[in-house]
Amino acid sequence: MPIQIALLDAPPPAALPIEIVERKGLGHPDSICDALADTLSVALSRFYLERFGTILHHNVDKALLRGGAARPRFGGGEVLQPIELYLAGRATAEVGGVHVPLEELALETSRDWLKRHIRHLDPARHVRIHPLLRPTSADLADLYGRRHGAPLANDTSFGVGYAPLDTLERVVLAVERALNEPAAKARHPELGEDVKVMGLRTGETIRLTAACALVSRHVASLDDYREKKSGIARLATVAAREAGAGEVEVAVNTADGETQSSIYLTVTGLSAEAGDDGQVGRGNRRNGLITPYRPMSLEATAGKNPVTHVGKLYNIIADRIAHAIVAEVPPAVEACCWLMSRIGDPIDQPQVADVKLRLEDADAFEAARPRALEVVQDNLRGLSALWREIVGGAPLW
Repeated sequence: MPIQIALLDAPPPAALPIEIVERKGLGHPDSICDALADTLSVALSRFYLERFGTILHHNVDKALLRGGAARPRFGGGEVLQPIELYLAGRATAEVGGVHVPLEELALETSRDWLKRHIRHLDPARHVRIHPLLRPTSADLADLYGRRHGAPLANDTSFGVGYAPLDTLERVVLAVERALNEPAAKARHPELGEDVKVMGLRTGETIRLTAACALVSRHVASLDDYREKKSGIARLATVAAREAGAGEVEVAVNTADGETQSSIYLTVTGLSAEAGDDGQVGRGNRRNGLITPYRPMSLEATAGKNPVTHVGKLYNIIADRIAHAIVAEVPPAVEACCWLMSRIGDPIDQPQVADVKLRLEDADAFEAARPRALEVVQDNLRGLSALWREIVGGAPLW
């Protein structure tokens, strides 16, 4: 297994004249699809463990949200047509005559997640869920069951990670989290869960554009809407400054017009209620951000099985390697990691592990290299046990 450790010589995004970072919040249609797919994978894994003593093959990483229709109005409103959720994938459906309740698990886990996370959505009335799960293919089931020490890779794919987050990345992450935390909802009940934050840094100035679905039952009038929107902008500004922003500008719901029908007013706090659609893999990457100025994988982490699918495992472990190097190799101030698998090879033996370091002093590279190599090797050795954390509920983004 070749492990390449080299110097990172490209300029950091924070040193460039312009940088862009995005985060899709908890209630964004793409984020909902990711969450439901991964919740189902965890539920399947736990069911398999309880009934059969092992996690059986599954990949439920295909989900589509079709937006509904709604009629919000100041002080109220109604959902006219439900959101449609399609959960597709492959899973082991029967073992030794014992039936696995795939559809029941998909329905139960999805409704439970929606009920716990989206305050103004009634999963029974506002959502129609379509489980479209079929038995896993014979060849992948056979590959999944084989072992040569570590499990064998389910796919030929790659994962990437980097550390640490720079100022703009920390700011965008902090602002979305501040707008979606329970304390913010208590102070601003009009603030829905569908929040998206786009950050632009030009020189030293950070400009944030936030799209925030406001809940119509908590908005009395157009003037009240504008006042509440200003309050959300102040909340976001405080969060941005606490995360390290210096000069910062925050704009909220910039597409608003001058009438009730032309503002971002919703019944449920979701854009998905009235036409915005979603899909697994179109949202945040492993670290919770979309970062076009950084290395990224388009592989969807959500919904893939936690034992053999490197599309999940390599993105998690590459991120950990990068953070561990920055924390444990003192001369390193930044690290990037790329891991590439080959289907059928042990997951702890990637085709290549390519790690690049930025050091305070480039002359310290030879001294830093052995410890960085140890970090990579230690994390790869732990890959076979990573499923325990995932099934235990470790957050993936």
